[in-house]
Amino acid sequence: MITAIKGIRIRRAAAAAMTTGAVLAAGVVTAAPAQALTTPTITAKGGFLMNSATGATLYTKYGDTRRLTASTTKIMTAKVVLSQTNLNLDTRVTIKKAVSDYMVAKGYPSSARLIVGDKVTVRQLLYGMMLPSGCDAAMALADKFGTGTTVSARVNSFIGKMNTMAKNLGMTNTHFDSFDGISNGSNYSTPRDLTKLARSAMKSTTFRAVVKTKSYTAKTITSSGYTRTMAPWTNTNTLLGWNGTLGIKTGSGTQAKYCLVFAATYNGESVMGTVMTSASAADRTTDVKKLINYGYAKIS
Repeated sequence: MITAIKGIRIRRAAAAAMTTGAVLAAGVVTAAPAQALTTPTITAKGGFLMNSATGATLYTKYGDTRRLTASTTKIMTAKVVLSQTNLNLDTRVTIKKAVSDYMVAKGYPSSARLIVGDKVTVRQLLYGMMLPSGCDAAMALADKFGTGTTVSARVNSFIGKMNTMAKNLGMTNTHFDSFDGISNGSNYSTPRDLTKLARSAMKSTTFRAVVKTKSYTAKTITSSGYTRTMAPWTNTNTLLGWNGTLGIKTGSGTQAKYCLVFAATYNGESVMGTVMTSASAADRTTDVKKLINYGYAKIS
């Protein structure tokens, strides 16, 4: 009798174990699911986000649609300069009257307030181009690092180098017709392409140092040999420092609206991306914050 009862108990236990195993296999008994990550909605017409470490796409909204780049173009200008063989960042460049004439002809666009005759280092010109978005600094660099016997020839040569670099980086939907983003009718890129460019540019320690700087004061040499202390250049990127934001470059224009190429790192998680054609600077900021937060959550 005792043996029979023990047998019944054993069979019941085995049956219970089999039932439990079947339930688990069927997925009926599971842990509580993690909260689903909601893909953000941005107001910009185009956007792209990648994992900086791996290059993996985290978000895209018309990521391959061509749009005007405005001053985000200057990322490529800096990239070409910093890719020059045997580059000496302390080489001094004399600011020519042609630079001033260009600024007047273009209706006084964003400026580093460079003074004709002053000798300014290549390093200082990079700060003057990337912080206050100086078109005068961009032209001085294009003239310096282009090839030719005239300013016009050298500038056009430099723009050619920008397009060659774009091709080498796989920026298949990009074309530059200017060194500063003031388009002559054919200056465009996409959120994906600009993010590719940014990822490449950020490999340069000099580039990273420049774009994360909030303010910079340059000391130039005047034509008479005196030292001139320039008024501080303030970075147009107001997101610097927010939630690990390290850069990179703003852009704005009547047709391009508001753009921003950005990079951020927090707790070992790195993201990089671009928004293009935001309706306002405020919308641009909101969009980028959404993407950065989403990127961190996506790769954590």
